[in-house]
Amino acid sequence: MTAAEGFTDPAELDGLTVYDIAGEKVGSVGRVYVDDETRLPDWITVKTGLFGLKESFVPLLGARKVCSDLHIAHPKDRVRDAPRVDADAHLSVAEEEELYRHYGLTRKFRGPGR
Repeated sequence: MTAAEGFTDPAELDGLTVYDIAGEKVGSVGRVYVDDETRLPDWITVKTGLFGLKESFVPLLGARKVCSDLHIAHPKDRVRDAPRVDADAHLSVAEEEELYRHYGLTRKFRGPGR
């Protein structure tokens, strides 16, 4: 399942508790980012740290929602070690490529010029 197939409404992800691939709690969903072309949720930020002050980007690829929980396809350490990107801004192509590399994913084709 890709993010585009599994999640259609960003609101369905708001505030969910995030668990890693081993079932360990990572934090909670902070922001939801939609793909510019499909307009479907593609990335989230996960609030981590003692007071949830840090936000790390996580791809929705391979994630699944179970009740009020979101189970992602990556270990907690990988999320916490993710490159720091401004969560208040739009993801640039370069930032997205850096995040894809960090998570060991291949960036999807965006068409000419992207």
